[in-house]
Amino acid sequence: MQNSLIPMRCALVALPLLFAGNIAQAADLPPYLQELVSTTTSSASAIATENVIELNTTMFDLYATTAAISKKNILAHHPVILALFSGSGGRFILYRPGMPPLEAPPVPIAYQLLKSVAHSTMALAEVVGPYLDKPTDQTWMASMLAFRSRMQSAAAGIELTDMPVDWRNNSRHILQNNLAFMAACIAGKSISFAALQAFAGQQAPLLRKNIGWAAQTQVAHWMNVVGDWKKSLGRDWETAYAASNTIYVTRQNNVLFSVLAQYFGPEAINDRLMLIETISFTTTPDEMLDSMTRIIADRSVGAVFFGNYHLMDYELMGGDARAAIIAEDAKRAMTPVLPPLVPFGSHQWPMLITSGQGPGSLAELQK
Repeated sequence: MQNSLIPMRCALVALPLLFAGNIAQAADLPPYLQELVSTTTSSASAIATENVIELNTTMFDLYATTAAISKKNILAHHPVILALFSGSGGRFILYRPGMPPLEAPPVPIAYQLLKSVAHSTMALAEVVGPYLDKPTDQTWMASMLAFRSRMQSAAAGIELTDMPVDWRNNSRHILQNNLAFMAACIAGKSISFAALQAFAGQQAPLLRKNIGWAAQTQVAHWMNVVGDWKKSLGRDWETAYAASNTIYVTRQNNVLFSVLAQYFGPEAINDRLMLIETISFTTTPDEMLDSMTRIIADRSVGAVFFGNYHLMDYELMGGDARAAIIAEDAKRAMTPVLPPLVPFGSHQWPMLITSGQGPGSLAELQK
């Protein structure tokens, strides 16, 4: 009995297709079928247009199918290092052909302690920023009280943390200054811009120390890790790939990418060493591998069709669009605003490299 229902179900499913576009016939159908029948028609031109556009959609389906094959083949022949951003100072993973992934030990905990203390001060500016010089607005009070409780707990235990004495002392002073500023805001039930400026001036020299120590800790750790990996890989290092991820605000002087560059050298930049932009701080290893192996696979396509291995690293229409922009600017009497034309396969740093006026580091701000 159950099997005999299958043809009937198939027939019901097919009814909308049989009557699609035939409004006269649809009107004669029983009410329970009329709502299933299309009452619109598509022109032959619209259908043809959609069929062509669908080719682009299908391309991405094909990419997904071949991506797994490309990733498997690349990992079977090349060592790969992923340098992933994390709140704990980064995550480095080494993939070696025929071997399980090797994850490096994390950055010493002092890095996270220094960073957390420094961030606590910056977070205060976020809490009070919208309410400066608005004494009648007490919206900030609940957040301030909750944050003060956490700050008090941190300050009470800072002496027990695993850091050198001078690092702990500096961090304790930062937390104590934070608590004093919060107490003043809570007691006065208001936050003035003048008070915030005075607080920032008091904390800035202390924050610079924490930032410097954190950077030294992070860089020294990852330099040791990558240096050891390079030795262990021997000649295979020359065929290794590496990639680090970044969002907009961390692309300049990217720490993890810069560490990798010290061992890969300038000729590997944008070739075997890549900086992959993302929209979130953290990226999974699988997402990074997918992105990196797709870049490598696309290079072969560019070489086959256009005779240039690195062409597909660039916006394919970028060159023609550049010429079109210059032509359109000329029609409008506008001066083109465009970057220098760089060759495919350029080994320039992927972040900003053009020098200019103004400070470029905290050290230069102090001068």
